[in-house]
Formats: sequence, C-alpha cells, structure tokens
Amino acid sequence: MGQGVSAERNGSLLVVGDVVTDVVARHRGPLAAGTDTAALIRTLPGGAGANVACWAAYAGAADVRLLGRVGVDAAAWHERELVAAGVRPRLVVDPRAATGTVICLVDTGAAAERTFLTDSGASLRLGPADWSDTLLDGVDRLHVSGYLLFTESSRALAGTALAAARARGVPVSLDPASAGFLAELGVDPILAFARGLDVLLPSRDEACLLTGLPDPADAAAKLSRLVPLVVVKAGADGALVARRGAVPTRVPALPVAPRDTTGAGDAFTGAFLAALLAGADPEEAAARGCRAGAEAVRRVGGRPPHRDGGS
Repeated sequence: MGQGVSAERNGSLLVVGDVVTDVVARHRGPLAAGTDTAALIRTLPGGAGANVACWAAYAGAADVRLLGRVGVDAAAWHERELVAAGVRPRLVVDPRAATGTVICLVDTGAAAERTFLTDSGASLRLGPADWSDTLLDGVDRLHVSGYLLFTESSRALAGTALAAARARGVPVSLDPASAGFLAELGVDPILAFARGLDVLLPSRDEACLLTGLPDPADAAAKLSRLVPLVVVKAGADGALVARRGAVPTRVPALPVAPRDTTGAGDAFTGAFLAALLAGADPEEAAARGCRAGAEAVRRVGGRPPHRDGGS
C-alpha cells in the first residue's frame, strides 16, 4: 500500500513507527472496580509514529511519509485517515497479526490524565525485510518512534533505518515514546541507539529514567552530551532545549484547560520537526511544538483535524 516517492529533496520527513487503533474512554473520577463506570467512548486512529506524521503535516511540512505495519482488519481505514491528514503512507499489511490497539482511559478531571492498555499487534512486527533504502529518496529528516525499540524485530528495523540514514547524511530523531515500556526494557538499548541520533525528544519522565537524575534540566544536559540536541517535553511546564551539555533553555507552555492529553507529546514532536524542516532554530521549533501540544490537549484523541476541516 502507499504512494511512490521522488528522488529530489524538498523538505521531506520520513516517520518510521507504530500505527494503531485507539479506543478512547473518557470517564470522571476513579474507575469503579467490579462494576460499571460511565464513560464516553470513541474509536480513533492513533499510534505515536502515525500521530507525529499527521501533526507534522498539519504544522505545514510539505511532504510527510510514514512506514508502519497494520493488520488486514483495519489497513484500508488507517490508510484513508493518513491520506486525509496529508501523510503519504506506506503500510505493510501483516497477514497474521491484527492492527495494534490501545485502550486510552482518560480521567476527565482537571488534569485529563490518561492510562494506556496496549496491544501492539502488527505495529511492532515491523522488521528489516520491511525496509528499503529507497524510502530515503528525497528525505531530509528521519524520525523513529521509540516504540519500535521495545521488540527485537522492530528494533532491528530501527537500526537498519538509522544506519541507512547515517550513510546518506540524513539527520535522525527519536522519541523514546513510553516511560512504562522504558522502565521494563531498561535504558541500555535506548542509549545505545541514541549514540547515532541527531535529536532526542524524551518526555520529562523518560529523560529522568534514561539518566537516573531526578531533575529534568540536569537530565537534559546529561543526555545532550550523548546526542547533540535534546528537547525534553514537560507538559504544562513547556520544554527544555539542551545542546552539548550546556544549561538547557526553557521554553514555556501555553496555558490551556486540557480535555484529553493523549498524543500531546506526539503533537509537539510533529510540529517541532516541521519547524526544523522549515529552517527554524531549536528554540523556535520547541515553541511551535508547545503550541501544537496545547492544541492537542483541547481535542479528544491523538490526531489533529483533517486538512479539509473534517474530524
């Protein structure tokens, strides 16, 4: 599935990552164990990699491409949704595994905090056989979803993509994606992969886990001695931009009443990468990322509006 790519560069972004179906259940207050809890439930397209691609296109990136893996059950729907968002998808259809599914439990209280139940399904069955170096034709930046580092086959695919990008001089970014999975896997595989990166975009919790440091500013500075540019996403506290071990620059968030924080970090990453492609410096790119994150938390689900104004 998907569309062809041209050989000339024109500010293109290739995202390699997860495409999943989100089931978002918005409830108020604690879940009632052993009985019913009233909720508003919607089924939406998601996946950290796919969300980043959609937000990058929404933020103005002219050519955004996505490599992902889905099941037969929802392949056509996901492709339609990506195309409608302005993304050029290349979806590998898995003959055996269903599309990944994430149940997002969103407490509709003031913080709109969410808890994820994740069945990765086909999304993390991407492997080196799904890669072709021609995917990088005309590409100016490669972004890898950190979820790919949590299984052996998709981690091998991520390594293959990273090596191919480095050989072509294409800068590579990574979002570690999940503090929970990171704590379970351990930091060593992430740090080993990070040595080949140009940009690392962890959340505050992920940065602290990767370094063992309690303060996100200290964590950002330490990580930037490994990766030239580190941007720590800190939610309502904005972002920290660190270069080569220096004291990080703080970029403020926009004050907003959150409705659903699902995908806010993906929105930041997508808008940040679109801004870099447009020539913005990292601080300005982070400011645009914060604006996208503020827009994301006012919406239900992890995707921006369609370019045609549809939902």
